Amino acid sequence: MSQDPYDLLGVDRDADADAIKKAYRRLARQLHPDVNPDPETQERFKEVSAAYEVLSDPQKRAAYDRGGDAFAGGFGQGAGFSFTDIMDAFFGGQPGAGGGRGPRSRRRRGQDALVRIEVDLADAAFGVSRELKVDTAVVCQTCQGDGAAPGSQPVPCETCRGQGEVAHVQRSFLGEVRTLRPCAACRGFGTIIPEPCRECSGDGRVRSRRTLTVKIPAGVDTGTRVQLAEQGEVGPGGGPAGDLYVEIHVAPHETFTRHGNDLHCTITLPMTAAALGTTLTLPTLEADVEDGAGSGVETSFELEVPAGTQSGHEQVLTGRGVPGLRGGRGDLVVTTVVETPTRLDARQEELLRELAAIRDEEHPGGQVKAPHKSVFGRLFGGH
Repeated sequence: MSQDPYDLLGVDRDADADAIKKAYRRLARQLHPDVNPDPETQERFKEVSAAYEVLSDPQKRAAYDRGGDAFAGGFGQGAGFSFTDIMDAFFGGQPGAGGGRGPRSRRRRGQDALVRIEVDLADAAFGVSRELKVDTAVVCQTCQGDGAAPGSQPVPCETCRGQGEVAHVQRSFLGEVRTLRPCAACRGFGTIIPEPCRECSGDGRVRSRRTLTVKIPAGVDTGTRVQLAEQGEVGPGGGPAGDLYVEIHVAPHETFTRHGNDLHCTITLPMTAAALGTTLTLPTLEADVEDGAGSGVETSFELEVPAGTQSGHEQVLTGRGVPGLRGGRGDLVVTTVVETPTRLDARQEELLRELAAIRDEEHPGGQVKAPHKSVFGRLFGGH
């Protein structure tokens, strides 16, 4: 083949490396045997690939520009152009330069870690700082993370000569196809540790227990995760640590239950109090905050129960719920349950019968109605 490689790729003689690479990509997509198996097209693909081999290698390109024979030996006949070179042309490598991805670093980022803790409802609502004891991988202090025993150091791998990769060559219709694989002797690192650190066995890290302080923001709920950047597992070779995630579980409260940012509680009243109305003293969630009573925080409030309150009646107290993570505050929903007396003495029974007579309720007929459905029942209960 004697065509000009610049003509084969359709580029100017002063084209830079990026322009040459783009031209080859465009032609390879059109001419690759997987796309077009026609024999003439395959031959054309060989020619274009050989031209790219020359122009992508600064030394070969310079030799051709000085008048040398760019295609001495033909494509695949000692030229050294590989399948890896073709892939590198598409993914940013330096085809024809003889280099692959190179050795991989022993230093790698560590994994993230997860710790679960339980907090009280008040701490979840208003925020709190907690000390945690965690077991994670930390940098080995004996070798400072490099994995080698004190006084020694890693040495280049003799199998791959420090490249971290070895070439495997096989014949194909394209000629000799060379693929690069991680070196089995050094596991792709390019170096071997002849004397591993006894403390960490060459890993560069050891497990250790340490104490951290986590600030839990106001408004968290069960399942919320607080991220502590770079407080997780240290990576192999003393690499940067991953993150530590603290997952919150909120313990049940004896008075309040939580639904989102709203709090719910139930009060039980005797029938007479519900009929006549009354005033109750209810605790606030702030009462559970440590030292809350001595810091001027409202720990209780007066709730007015109107006369004639029915069992199941709900009172919504705005802004007495849980603070939101993004601001605002939920409500407190108080549900009233009216108790009917079950044991009456003679005098109490006499008074109730007298009241029933006054209210003309001695022989009530009652009202028969369909059961009341909740919102979810109306949506999903059908007829």
